[in-house]
Order: sequence, then C-alpha cells, then structure tokens
Amino acid sequence: MQYPEPRHLTRSHVSGLLLASTLLLAGCGGTQLPTADGGTIDWDSLRGQWVMVNYWAEWCKPCREEIPELNALDGDSGITVLAVNFDDIQGQALTELGQAMDIRYAMLTRDPGPDFGWQTPVGLPATFIVDPQGELLEARFGPQTEEQLKALIGR
Repeated sequence: MQYPEPRHLTRSHVSGLLLASTLLLAGCGGTQLPTADGGTIDWDSLRGQWVMVNYWAEWCKPCREEIPELNALDGDSGITVLAVNFDDIQGQALTELGQAMDIRYAMLTRDPGPDFGWQTPVGLPATFIVDPQGELLEARFGPQTEEQLKALIGR
C-alpha cells in the first residue's frame, strides 16, 4: 500500500481559508436571548446598562410581591430587567402568565445563566445583577425592592 503524496496548500488556498474563517467569526455575534414575544435581545446591546435577571415562578408568593418593584425599576433609564421563568413555561402559556401577573419587563424563553457560567438558583425569587460592563456584580435571593436594588447600584 502506498501513502498518498503530501499536498501543499497554495497561497490561494490559504487566502480562501482565511477569508472563510473571517466570515464565520464575523457571523458569531454575542449571546442572543429569545423573548416570549417572539423577538430576541442581543446581550451585547445591553452594555452600558445595569441588567437585573430575575428568576420567578407563578407559585412563588415573594416573586409576585416583587413584580411591581421590578416593573418600576425597568422603567428607569439605564436599567433593564429580564424575567426567567423557573418552571420553563414556554410559548403562549408564558405570555399569558406574564400578562396575568402584570410582568411588564422582557420575559426570556430560556435561562441565560449557563451561557455566562451562572449556577441555577435553588431558591426563588433570585435576581442576578449585572454591571454596565457585563460582569455579574451580585446574586440576591428573596424579594427585592426598587429601593434596595437602586442602593446597590448607586442610584
């Protein structure tokens, strides 16, 4: 049995591979977070803002209590609140549940935590606070108030 002759890449092969690699990498944007309304949020577009990722469930009484606080917080300039349903409810059921609970901030259809190396919370409610540079500042457990969260971020 003969071994095939070694092949050498020509300059045009190398140029083509570099171009293909560049195009592939250019297409790799940041993390896209799908929302209950059928849209997406580009995580990188949130840079420069404080982001509160709130884990909640319908059966969680403290979660229900903090929703008005988070609605008010989300209305502030430079702050975005994102909701993650702990029970992984999806589609129309998630939209209807959010409306019934008066959640006015964006509801995500999947947990972004694994993308960022965050541990899934074991208790609810849980709020992960991300600074304007995109770094996790703190994870808080239990119901939060608008005042508490604003104090944490210096507002």
